[in-house]
Amino acid sequence: MIKVDNLSYSFPKKELYHDISFTLEEGQHCAFIGTSGSGKSTLVDIIMNPDKYMFDGNLEIDPNCRIGYVRQFSQPDKANDITVFEYVGEKFIKLQNEITAICTKMETSLDLDSLLEKYQEALDAFNAIDGDDFESNINKKLNLANLGKQENLMVSNLSGGEFKLIQVIKEMLTNPDLLIMDEPDVFLDFEHLNSLKNLINSHKGMLLVITHNRYLLNHCFNKIIHLENTELQEFDGNYNDYNLSLLQRKIELQELAVTDTLEMERNAAIIDNLRHIASYNFEASRGKALKARVKIQDRLEARRIKAPFVDIKQPDIQLMPINQLEETIALKVTDYTVAFDDVLLEHVNFEIKSNEKVALIGPNGTGKTTLLREIFKNNHDSIKIHDDVELAFLSQLQGEMLNETNTILDEFFEAGFKTNDEIKAHVIKYGFEEEILNQRIGNLSGGEKNLLQLAKISASGANMLLLDEPTSHLDTYSQISLENSIENYKGAILMVSHDFYFIANCMDYVLIIEDKAVRKMSIRKFRKMIYANHFDKDYLELEQKKKAVETKIALALKDTDFELAKVLAEELEELVKLL
Repeated sequence: MIKVDNLSYSFPKKELYHDISFTLEEGQHCAFIGTSGSGKSTLVDIIMNPDKYMFDGNLEIDPNCRIGYVRQFSQPDKANDITVFEYVGEKFIKLQNEITAICTKMETSLDLDSLLEKYQEALDAFNAIDGDDFESNINKKLNLANLGKQENLMVSNLSGGEFKLIQVIKEMLTNPDLLIMDEPDVFLDFEHLNSLKNLINSHKGMLLVITHNRYLLNHCFNKIIHLENTELQEFDGNYNDYNLSLLQRKIELQELAVTDTLEMERNAAIIDNLRHIASYNFEASRGKALKARVKIQDRLEARRIKAPFVDIKQPDIQLMPINQLEETIALKVTDYTVAFDDVLLEHVNFEIKSNEKVALIGPNGTGKTTLLREIFKNNHDSIKIHDDVELAFLSQLQGEMLNETNTILDEFFEAGFKTNDEIKAHVIKYGFEEEILNQRIGNLSGGEKNLLQLAKISASGANMLLLDEPTSHLDTYSQISLENSIENYKGAILMVSHDFYFIANCMDYVLIIEDKAVRKMSIRKFRKMIYANHFDKDYLELEQKKKAVETKIALALKDTDFELAKVLAEELEELVKLL
């Protein structure tokens, strides 16, 4: 239904796509992945609004293709507050009222022909979205997302996660030929994430979903589109199979690179020798031999690894406190209570040591972000912070910690950097190219803004980090880099997150909010709780084995032991089949 053929598009000073091609066909649930700032959201906008863009190549869209869209960021309209049922069924109710009004006019009007034409148009539109069963379909979708009880609730009373889900339901119910969703998982707690998974898997139409969420990637898609370094490739299959194919390709390419390097070194020595001989021996045959060897060298150089999808450069996230504390109580919260219209948290007590990494978890709307902000402000009687603790805060509301009217250079000059070169050397490690240092922060992608926050936190040298949804918008490569950095961080961390992979991989324990209180839970119990509720009994063990084998493969490649890497890749393939 949609075909992109050799499409190229550039911003000033930055090429986004070079001759990319792919198709989207009926029945495909496609995950759209790639590093932050690679142009995924722009490509979606080109598909939806091609007339806005001057691009090279061809974009073919079936003229009858109806496209639905769930935005990355949106808020309910407070001025037009309606119930969940009215919001989700808005299009159906509008067409139903239009049909009723036309029928009423037909009873008294003499111009029946034009009214009959309008009636047929409205009826066709109503039938195209399965209007006869819309009330039943709304209830089914709400129940599938565990939102059946919210049917008569006002939209303004929904949590952020609940509102995101009803946006998805609203678009799905109109039966678009293609539904595009831009990071619909951002900020969803795990229960809501599981509801989103159920909605995606129940959808019969074609889907294109921008996501970095490893849970959704592993459980929802039968096609992968990967955009990287201006190039694109498509893969028919699930995300686990795609990652396995990338790893197998990486082993092949690295083995080839070692062989090529040895051959190039041998050939370079021959060229040097021939040039030396040619300096005093002017025989034509010597010159021809030299030219032939140079051509061989050029050919070897040309075929060296050009693999934008298997050799992706991760940002070098470095979190190092300047003043590392001896083990002590960094933060103590005593009898903390917070309420807005209702009490969110009541009589909360906990403490965090100066070397502990702790995740604060719980459903959307239970006061996690509020508590984190109160700790950062440090002006609440119930919150005590050690005198030698230096705090840094990453906000899920990125404009709270970044001035979006600033350029990247402006932002880091204000943070205390002295020269352009100093700023450039720092932010390049986080994946930012020199060409965009004068770009306004407001024009960056969500992932780039989070990386910029992390770059500022790194420069601060703080010894206690307050992180509010740090993996949101980050691509999977940046998530893994952040995991490694947190694992090596020699300070205290209190992190709000719904990314259970991230929590399980790099936190010491969790503080879980239940019934307005907070209780401590070990990572082992946390993993069992998550997996017991949502996975088969063997899934946790298989995931752990898979990660162990992947680590062994990485070590084998580091040691250039390609035979071992291939054997391990076969073992990994069997585990992926079981998953």
